[in-house]
Amino acid sequence: MQGPFKRGGQRKPMGEINVVPFIDVMLVLLVIFMITAPMLNQGVDVELPQVSSQPIESQEDNDPIIISIDREGEYYLSLGDDSTQVSADDITRRVSAIIEQRPDTPVMVRGDQNVAYGEVVVLMSNLQRSGVANVGLISEPPQNE
Repeated sequence: MQGPFKRGGQRKPMGEINVVPFIDVMLVLLVIFMITAPMLNQGVDVELPQVSSQPIESQEDNDPIIISIDREGEYYLSLGDDSTQVSADDITRRVSAIIEQRPDTPVMVRGDQNVAYGEVVVLMSNLQRSGVANVGLISEPPQNE
């Protein structure tokens, strides 16, 4: 049997890959990440002081402990993406437990610029008593630079 209905004939392989479904999936993922990225901010709304300073070099494998003080004087403890409201006594206990397990963990303080200076000093003193050798202060660069 000859002609177009021949059995067992050789098919010519198709040399092109259809990338349209791949592009569709990538565009959907891009839109999802663009929508969710602004929501991944670290929990506490703190108005940081604006000063010029050099960034601190940190180890890539250690997430820093970030202690935030909002304008009402409430304390928040953040390790990685987890942020919880804690009391002043609870901060010392938790930070000392983390420092005992990982002594090279950096500790940073995010203090609202409207919080009393004494609150930040008391927090830093409590952190030193809990075994933290160095405490970093987080600020924002000035807006006009």
